[in-house]
Amino acid sequence: MILKKKYFHEKFPAGFLAFCLVLLLFSPQFAGQQKSARRPGEERVTRAIEVLKDLTSLKEEGIPLKLLEKAEGLAIFPGVVKAAWGIGGQYGRGIVMVKRPDGQWSNPLFIDLIGGSLGWQIGVQKADLVLVFKNRKGVENIASNKITLGADMSVAAGPVGRSAEASTDLEMEAEIYSYSRSKGLFAGISIKGGTLRVNREANNAFYGSSLEASKILYENIKTPVIVIRLHQTIEELTGKTKK
Repeated sequence: MILKKKYFHEKFPAGFLAFCLVLLLFSPQFAGQQKSARRPGEERVTRAIEVLKDLTSLKEEGIPLKLLEKAEGLAIFPGVVKAAWGIGGQYGRGIVMVKRPDGQWSNPLFIDLIGGSLGWQIGVQKADLVLVFKNRKGVENIASNKITLGADMSVAAGPVGRSAEASTDLEMEAEIYSYSRSKGLFAGISIKGGTLRVNREANNAFYGSSLEASKILYENIKTPVIVIRLHQTIEELTGKTKK
């Protein structure tokens, strides 16, 4: 039976219909659908932004902003997990970026960290990790194939403290400097033996198509808004050293 318009409005007034709409919008099912609509990989980039802010906010122990300014590449791994099956083994998913010849930072390339020795402290099972690259070649080597830290490129614990930040001619002696933090504990650490390689599936999901790693790094392609936030964060951090 088809309800007449007058009968419908009498039985279901506008206020009641609006209330039902609000319930639908805030229902767990609808919220879950909205959340799932986010592009795969956006959460990882968001967490990478938080990690970078966290590891540069420690004036006494954080990443020196002058070093960040001189960096030609950055790899950020939120939550590297210690492998239960081996001493010192770990696995992490993150992003890597290169500073282009024009001084602008590239789009994030999704990569994985597998194996190696992170020098875990007792009781630590998960840690955030940032790798600061001396030159673009290291990032380009990851994009073309993969690299093993300590073998293909030298890696060392990054300098920390006021003495490092105060140096106006801070230079990178190693090709990569590493920084890590877990549950409030900070330590410049040396990570060796770990392999960095491109995660093609993650890149395809984030960018919506199959793209070569070099194109992601060096060409201007359509990206989510979160990438702009990532670039702005780095610019704000490095801008502090120019004031």
